[in-house]
Amino acid sequence: MLDATRPGLIAFPAFLLLIAFEAWWYWSRRRIAYPWRDSLASFGVAVGYKLAGLLVPLVALPVYLYAWDHRLVTVPLDTVWGIALLILGVEFFYYWFHRYSHEIRWLWATHAVHHSPQHLNFAAAYRLGWTGLISFNWIFWLPLVAIGFHPAAVFLTLGINLVYQFWLHTQLIGKLGPLEWVLNTPSHHRVHHATNPAYIDRNYGGVVIVFDRLFGTFAEERAEDPCRFGLVHPCPSRNPFIIAFHEWARMGRDLWRARNWRDRWQALFGRPGATRSGGAAVAAPSRQAAE
Repeated sequence: MLDATRPGLIAFPAFLLLIAFEAWWYWSRRRIAYPWRDSLASFGVAVGYKLAGLLVPLVALPVYLYAWDHRLVTVPLDTVWGIALLILGVEFFYYWFHRYSHEIRWLWATHAVHHSPQHLNFAAAYRLGWTGLISFNWIFWLPLVAIGFHPAAVFLTLGINLVYQFWLHTQLIGKLGPLEWVLNTPSHHRVHHATNPAYIDRNYGGVVIVFDRLFGTFAEERAEDPCRFGLVHPCPSRNPFIIAFHEWARMGRDLWRARNWRDRWQALFGRPGATRSGGAAVAAPSRQAAE
């Protein structure tokens, strides 16, 4: 019921074909090798993500069923307006989940995994963190169920939203004209993954870019400032376990070195990059992991 990965598993053969096409394009058009080792690391992380996801319903399902049993209303999903509200609601809460995953270090420790590839390609879409259960990623869609959307419908819609995002992880596709005003596109998502100072912590949308424009987090890709991908402080390993836990290790180190309770709180729940090891506060964008 709470498995948002099922649509992605159904679409997986198509994703493999797109990866193969992308690899061919790298070689035939750019005459450079596809980053296979990074891609294999992403697949290793994806396997761990799926296995870790099996634990989420053990905790989340009772909470979601309780919310459903005490819902305010029942939104009919056999109507166009009900489905439209569900799609809009999932997108809205996805925006805030994604934004807070950059602004709260406890959530960033999971989400940093997705930003660790230094090459943005289709395979990078599958590099997702294993620790969403303890980061409480799963609570962000609880309000939709409390309002009156069935949990299965919410997570199916979320899964479709995530399938859409697969094609955003590429450098093959340029700007798409008027569609850039409404939809999240590869150009917008390249900005999201970039470490350029002007691009950090921008473009959080899933399918659309509307909420970024409304809430002031939109940035446009500029030819004079080409995107550089990865983390400000890169993860130096292709080992899936190191990739999955490297930011948790950084956070634990900062917590150990914190000098007082304020710094301890900052190490766990402040903006990523807002503290240095030892607890001295600094100004830094949230993509910047603690030094």
